[in-house]
Formats: sequence, structure tokens, C-alpha cells
Amino acid sequence: MAPGIPAALERPHFIGIGGAGMSGIAKILAQRGAKVAGSDARESATADALRALGATVHIGHAAGHLADDATSVVVSSAIRADNPELVRAAELGIPVVHRSDALASLMDGLRAIAVAGTHGKTTTTSMLAVALSELALDPSYAIGGDLEGPGTNATHGGGDIFVAEADESDRSFQKYAPEVAIVLNVELDHHANYASMDEIYESFETFVGKVVPGGTLVVAADQPGAAELTRRVRGNSSLTVVTYGESEGADVRVHKVTPRGLTSEVTVVLGGKYLTFTVSVPGRHYAHNAVAALAAGIALGIPAHNLASAIGKYTGVKRRLQLKGEAAGVQVIDSYAHHPTEMTADLEAMRGAATGSRLLVVFQPHLFSRTQELGTEMGQALALADASLVLDIYPAREDPVPGVTSELIIDAAQAAGAEVTAVHDKDAVPAAVAGMAKPGDLVLTMGAGDVTDLGPRILDHLSS
Repeated sequence: MAPGIPAALERPHFIGIGGAGMSGIAKILAQRGAKVAGSDARESATADALRALGATVHIGHAAGHLADDATSVVVSSAIRADNPELVRAAELGIPVVHRSDALASLMDGLRAIAVAGTHGKTTTTSMLAVALSELALDPSYAIGGDLEGPGTNATHGGGDIFVAEADESDRSFQKYAPEVAIVLNVELDHHANYASMDEIYESFETFVGKVVPGGTLVVAADQPGAAELTRRVRGNSSLTVVTYGESEGADVRVHKVTPRGLTSEVTVVLGGKYLTFTVSVPGRHYAHNAVAALAAGIALGIPAHNLASAIGKYTGVKRRLQLKGEAAGVQVIDSYAHHPTEMTADLEAMRGAATGSRLLVVFQPHLFSRTQELGTEMGQALALADASLVLDIYPAREDPVPGVTSELIIDAAQAAGAEVTAVHDKDAVPAAVAGMAKPGDLVLTMGAGDVTDLGPRILDHLSS
């Protein structure tokens, strides 16, 4: 039922094809029959998965990697103007397509659900993808992380539903025209692109304004930023607004969240009736993500009890409180949290799971700009742990900012009463954690950078 391949994407070349967002689009195009090529900085399991679908993946960036007959060059906002493949595209007159425009074209003709918010997008999108697949609706989906079950972040399905993570960081989510939009929360982040909360609200208002006439906005009732957005868009007569949360006036009300170790049991009130289902990840915030997914599916006309049961089949996304293993009686869990709100939510979830045990955290700050603006709040969040090791800032796409280091976080954490140690050598972390941890402890590696690589190494040290 999916539409064909747009002419510009028949032979696309992706710069940074291994990235979470880029690889998903490339996979869907390859599955639809496009001749996909691209380049990435290093070899990866993602590169291998793309090759298995027939894509050509070059390692490193060089002008010669771009084929003369490419119909477009697909880029994300992270690609710099001096990239040799981008320079070559200009010389050859090959059109450049932003990742968001490519994704928008893949949604054309389908019933799209776009999931937005400062936090929780990947989890909520994943819950929907799993639930709809479980109900044999065969959705297409593009997610910012790999599902634990299928082990992929994207697929081309034969059904008429397309579920996509909608990224607000560079305003690219304004390109989509979904039938259902989900807004989980609205907070100030991505400081390189937004100067104020007013700019954030304006961006989200534009996103909501792109919902097709007669479509639905599913929006959090409890989060202040989302509530303010709801107030701003209520006047849109072509939009149905469905609120969810613990607030008494929520359309889909969260009645109770009961922790069950590394899972939760959630009870919601729908039309005066109670519905209880299981969420296979811990924490109140993940329970709320599941309720948002439930509300979105209902907006598409799917029976609530069927959806609730199917959401229970979701087993997680890599890096979202993912259990990496256990050794010497110590569980090692990986978290992608890098914003203070996310950090607090995941630490509270782990604190609830670590009854009678200690919670040890290895935190790697992500981006100089985020640390500069939110370093104090990051440090305060770490006070929820029993002890933390803080690494140097992972720069990603940014150049260093003078005076901005992990010390901003460490100072704030210590001021909040946290036990925090700076570790400048990432390779020293596994041994340090193994020396600290005792049977029954939980170890959480946390951050959006390469801190995730430390989990298996920590387990090796614990085993020995």
C-alpha cells in the first residue's frame, strides 16, 4: 500500500548513512527498491545491516564515494558545508535533500503518526511500532534507536500506517503532515538552535499546525510546557486534542502506576472504564509514554483493549534502560539520558528498582552547549545516585567551548550532596566500577555518546 519511490530518491547517496535517523530512511528506501549508497565515519553493525539490504556503504568521507549518477545527496543538520562529498555534489549539480524532507516523502499517502517532545520520542515511537506489528497491521516505522525484538530502527511495512520519530532539535519536524501528532513534553534544549522557550513553543506550534485537517494531537496534561502548548493550539477547529496523564481532567487518565521490578503495571481510565496493562520497562515516565502510544492508536480507530495488550509485548529499545548483563551479582544497565529531566526520570526509575541496593552511575555529558546551559541541573540529578563517575564531555558535532568542562556538573553535584568522581580516562572506568561495586548493586552507564561501549567492559571486569 506504500507509495513508490520519489524520483529524487531513486539513487540517493547518504552522507553519514550510519546515523540513527539517516540509516532508518536508507533502510526503508532500500526495502522499497531504491539503489542506496552512502558513507560513514566508521564500520558498524548498522553499516553491515544496510549492506545486507543491498546498499553500498563506504567508510570515510571522500569525493570519489559519490557516484556521478546519484539522484540526490541526503544530509542531516550535522553535516558540515566542507564535507568533500557535499562539495562534490555541488560540482556535479546533484540536488541536496535534508533528511527530514526525505522522511516526509516516505510518509506521503500513508496514515502518519509523528512522535515529538524533548524526551521520550524513541520509546513512544517504538511502543507504537511494536504494538501495531503485534496487531498484524504491518506498519512502516523510522525510530532513533534499534528495537530489541526486531533489532532494527526502521522498516518498510505493507500496511497503511507510518510511525515516525519527529525531531525538534533543528525544526525539521515541521516538514511532516501527520494524521496523529504526539507531544510528550516541551522543554528548552538544543541551545545551538533555540534561544528561548518562546522559540521552542513557536516551533512546536508550527509542527502541530501541520496535522492534517480532522487529525488529532495527543498531548501530555501534566507537563507544564505541553500544557502551555495545548493552551496555544486549542483554537484550531480542525484539530482534535486528546490529553493524557495523571491530571483529573485528562482525557486518558493515568490512575495508577505500580512498579514490578524492571517492569510496571499501568491502570488508565478511558470513558469511565478502567484498563490495566503491563509495560516491560521500569519507571513512571515510561508508563506515561505507553499511555501516549495507547491514545494515539485509539485516535486511529484501534480498539483500546487490543492496543493495551499489544503494548505489553514491547521489550525495549537499545540504550533506553537496557539491561546489558549481570556479573558477580551486579546488574549493568545502559541509559541514553543526557538532559537533566531524562536523567532524573531514569535515575528515579532505577532507584525504585534498586530497593536495598546501591545505584552507581557512569555519566558522560553530551555537547558543550548543553553542559554550559544545563550543567548545574545535570549535577543535581546525579544526587539521586549513591555514587557517580563523570567523564569528559562528548563533543559530537560541536567544537570545545572555553571554560566549559565536566567540572561544571561535578561542582553542582557535590553542592547537592552527591558523591562524584571525575574520570578523564574512559579506559579506566571498568576497573574503577569493578572496584566499587558489590553484589546486589545496579550500575548505570548514562549519556548519548560512546559511554554505552563501557557496559560490556564493566561486565568483563566484574567477571574477573
